[in-house]
Amino acid sequence: MKFSLIICTYMRPEPLSKLLKSVQLQEMYPDEILIIDGSVNNDTAFLLKNSSIQNLKYFLVSNENRGLTRQRNFGISKVNAASEIICFLDDDTVLAADYFENLLETYDLYPEALGVGGYIDNETKWEKVTNSYVPKINEFYFDGWKRKDGSRFVLRKKLNLDSDCLPGFSPTFSHGRSVGFLPPSNKIYEAEQLMGGVSSFRKSVFEMFSFSIYFEGYGLYEDADFTLRVAKQGKLYLNTAAKLSHFHHPSGRPNQYKYGKMVVRNGWYVWRVKNPKPNIKDYLKWNAITLLLNMVRYTNVLNDNNKKAAFTEAFGRTIGWWSLLFNKPKFKS
Repeated sequence: MKFSLIICTYMRPEPLSKLLKSVQLQEMYPDEILIIDGSVNNDTAFLLKNSSIQNLKYFLVSNENRGLTRQRNFGISKVNAASEIICFLDDDTVLAADYFENLLETYDLYPEALGVGGYIDNETKWEKVTNSYVPKINEFYFDGWKRKDGSRFVLRKKLNLDSDCLPGFSPTFSHGRSVGFLPPSNKIYEAEQLMGGVSSFRKSVFEMFSFSIYFEGYGLYEDADFTLRVAKQGKLYLNTAAKLSHFHHPSGRPNQYKYGKMVVRNGWYVWRVKNPKPNIKDYLKWNAITLLLNMVRYTNVLNDNNKKAAFTEAFGRTIGWWSLLFNKPKFKS
């Protein structure tokens, strides 16, 4: 099965170098590696100029193709016609040696799969428990594993506002639990949302779909938008045996005010992708959870190490919510 790897990057030569070293150690190696660079300096180009990495192709994009979704669409347009699978990785990830082997095996096991996601294993501490285990209020339990639940989810449980779907599926009122709530069981789970920076899709998917240019620049929730649309046409899976680490490099991220606005406005956009015509119950729940999470962020001003960032993000969320009253996001392909 021929496959291509697309890595979109922006001003992160050092994390990118670490990722590429882990790609070189793969038991199953990509037929082509496309680096789509949106940087405004030459540091990444200089890093790769004398590279001996096999099958590497480097593209420095102009301003019109800069930004995560635009860079992904640009990369897709450059993929070899013979490729059957296109993989995407964030530039601040590092792969286990059998990542691609396990990821691509999923397509053999589930021939109907349109996309398969990898599993980030360095962000959450899980504990194996019995199948009859009854979780505490501050715990999340799934498939024989438990983890500590965040204070936001604990509060949502108490107010009967928790997700009513399995991890990786979005409720009709949105605000679900991501695939990050699937345990490190080495099993394969069906999902309708995958994380874009650790994902893969059949090349044929891009004959019908592209990443939406609504998600400018940083592109928060662009992966939820894309995979929710794809999931309406076929099956998506997450293979927890396809492991990698994500190190969340701070460079290239928006300021906290813009991030706060994006959380709300992009969240609204993704909610309507899943549920274009919400009923009154869904409408009230989406808004109640949005305001609850905003209130929690304001309380972080009292106990967070970075009080200014907490307030700035919370203020951005507030402005984002009020803006929906008179300027709702417009859908773009």
